[in-house]
Parts: sequence; C-alpha cells; structure tokens
Amino acid sequence: MGRRLTISLDVCRDCAECVAACTYPYHPSNRGIARLRELAAQELTCRKCELQSCVVACPYEALERRQDGVLHRYNMRCTACLSCSHACPFGNLIPAALEFRDSMCDFCAGRGHEVPACVPTCPYSAIALEEPVADAPNVYLLGEHVAVRATLWHKVEPAQTK
Repeated sequence: MGRRLTISLDVCRDCAECVAACTYPYHPSNRGIARLRELAAQELTCRKCELQSCVVACPYEALERRQDGVLHRYNMRCTACLSCSHACPFGNLIPAALEFRDSMCDFCAGRGHEVPACVPTCPYSAIALEEPVADAPNVYLLGEHVAVRATLWHKVEPAQTK
C-alpha cells in the first residue's frame, strides 16, 4: 500500500488554526493541510443532515450537497464568512479549514523532502507519514496519498416496532 500522509481529524478539530508549514512553491501562503482537513471532514465526519443548515446558511450559495451526500464547497463563491460553520449543529465544518483562497497539497513531490514539510512542523503530531494498517479502526483512505484517522459518524435508524 505504501506510506501516506495521515491526518488525525480528532486532533485537528481542537486547533483554532493550523500552523503546520507548507512548501508548495506556486503559492507562498498555501495551506495545503487545511484543504485536506476540509475534504476529509466533508467526506468522513459530516453528518449529511436532512435539513442541510450549513447549505441554507451560506449567503453566497457556495455550498452544495452532491448526489452521494458529500458536501462540496465552491471556493470561488466562498468568502470565508463562516456562516456555514456557525450553522452546523454538530461542529463538523472546521472554521480554520474554510478559507477564501484555494490551497492544495502536492505532498511535497519533487522537492527533495523525505517527509512533507507539514509532518515535522505540526506541534500536536496530528500529521504523520506512515503506512496505514489494513482494517485499522477509525482509519480511512482518501485517494492514493492520504489516510485519515477520525471517529466516523454513522446514522442509526430507529428500531422498527412490531
């Protein structure tokens, strides 16, 4: 399977702002890890509410629920007003990950880093480069390069009464 950038969302959720370094060369103030945190939260910890209060609260129609239920944010419409974050009753939209400018992570490919710059600079060790253990509890693979540790939320339907 190979080593992957592994993010612990449960640890990241406690950070007001990510201070991990990023060396993406085309955007000096890039915060690639914030973008990865946002994508991971939308995919794994969002409760996919029926009322979609975050979508309704956005004054710029920057949020949309895809067919598969995953939340999608249009960065060019988003002004980072945080209305969606405040409207989420479960706190799953991490305010530090919602930014107006678009960031990306290229995993420090081709820059001679043995370990991506964000790994050693995260003061809470929420980011690691490791090979995920197959079938490990609360570890989910996102794409080819990212693994996420998170407490996954599952909707429990009420039991049918006879």
